[in-house]
Amino acid sequence: MFEKLKAELDSIMERDPAARSRLEVYFLYSGFRAVRAYRKAHWFYEHNHKFIARWLSQRARHKTGIEIHPGAKIGRGLFIDHGMGVVIGETTEIGDNCTIYQNVTLGGTGKHQGKRHPTLGNNVMVGSGAKVLGPFTVGDNARIAAGAVVLDEVPPNATAVGVPARVVRVNGIKTTALDQIHVTDPVSQELCRLQYQVVQIQNKINQLEKLKSEEK
Repeated sequence: MFEKLKAELDSIMERDPAARSRLEVYFLYSGFRAVRAYRKAHWFYEHNHKFIARWLSQRARHKTGIEIHPGAKIGRGLFIDHGMGVVIGETTEIGDNCTIYQNVTLGGTGKHQGKRHPTLGNNVMVGSGAKVLGPFTVGDNARIAAGAVVLDEVPPNATAVGVPARVVRVNGIKTTALDQIHVTDPVSQELCRLQYQVVQIQNKINQLEKLKSEEK
């Protein structure tokens, strides 16, 4: 138990340059407190003590501003930074070493039963204010930019930017967990690609005009 606790604390300190000690994280980080409360609540949920599970989760919500449904499945090393306003739905699944910022919603899109919330792979970063809505998968090492609204699957090693979010592949490069700003903008990329094509076409036109003038 103590090894697991130490690993959780160390994973947060590795990703947060403001963390000065394990004691600081343990006693003062609301995200860490919320995840600890979730793990207790999830145990009761799995053992069919649903009322106690929800009581624990709602108590943690009032204390931390972070709402994690006890039915969610969360892996090792989840870091909820700042945390206020985070909502994680009942059928959400989160892999190992993920990072979630304030005002993030991992939610559903309707009232149907069964799987209705997203699945995050390992090492996923979800920027502040982002909404990930629906029963799809966000692949390993993916990044969701701040303020994005994601309604479709995000491939591994990709970024999702905008409303609704568009996806850009990063082709096997592991993303930096804490960087919410320096993500590739797909619109800018497309404009640059089109601009390059226009330049190439203009060069070819100039060459043809030069050949034509030489023939005369």
